Amino acid sequence: MIDQILLPFQFPFMRDAFLISAIVAVPTALLSCFLVLKGWALMGDAISHAILPGVVLAYILGLPLILGAFGAGMVTALATGYLAENSRVKQDTVMGVVFSGMFGLGIVIYTWISSDVHLNHILFGNMLGVSTQDLWTAGTIAAVVSALLLLKWRDLMLHAFDPAQARASGLRVGLLHYGLLTALSLTIVAAMTSAGLILAVALLIAPGAIAFLITRSFGRMLAVAALVCLGASFAGVYLSFFIDSAPAPTVVLILTGCFLIAFARNSLRMRRASQRA
Repeated sequence: MIDQILLPFQFPFMRDAFLISAIVAVPTALLSCFLVLKGWALMGDAISHAILPGVVLAYILGLPLILGAFGAGMVTALATGYLAENSRVKQDTVMGVVFSGMFGLGIVIYTWISSDVHLNHILFGNMLGVSTQDLWTAGTIAAVVSALLLLKWRDLMLHAFDPAQARASGLRVGLLHYGLLTALSLTIVAAMTSAGLILAVALLIAPGAIAFLITRSFGRMLAVAALVCLGASFAGVYLSFFIDSAPAPTVVLILTGCFLIAFARNSLRMRRASQRA
């Protein structure tokens, strides 16, 4: 019985999958809290899709894929901010246009070239095939992003709740804004190998949404989001071994189930409170 329970840990590729999922879980969970508060859920979606042409161009030029991914992510973030500030179109509309255009461009370029880089691995991840270099890259990015978010979480929280008050308090709002976008782009790059561009969106939204429903303070929200994402990542990779499924989609399904449970619990609590009143 014990041997059966511990069976997944006996394979090196499964141990790497557990490790990469844990590495990616922390920064994505922390970022998800800020994205939920700022209403930037679509921003994570936009950047994750827009990275594709950067990855393909980097492959054509013989550059590290991570450089192309980060460059495309930052171009998308900056372009979205500029267009939203200099037009009457709302930011969510701008993001939808930009990310769909960039994603379409990436698909067109990909179909033009003969590549040994599988598009499915870019879009949906490949946890079971991560290399040592992937682990080191993701670990370095995760450590830097997590450390910066934890050091500046109070300033970022004020900026998320009330940018005008943050500016009046003397905070460098522009630096916080673009710093958060940079952290978002870096985190998506780190998640690209394991979760893929599309499934990374769930990791950048669900943990923060779950924590928002079951906590009352932002500090606890950060902690709960990280724990939920770590737990779902471990459970998803572990379960995928026995049900013969891909790890990343299994993790996302578990996060979705956790959100539905948290939503039902919150709705029930609100209903009871209204009945007492």
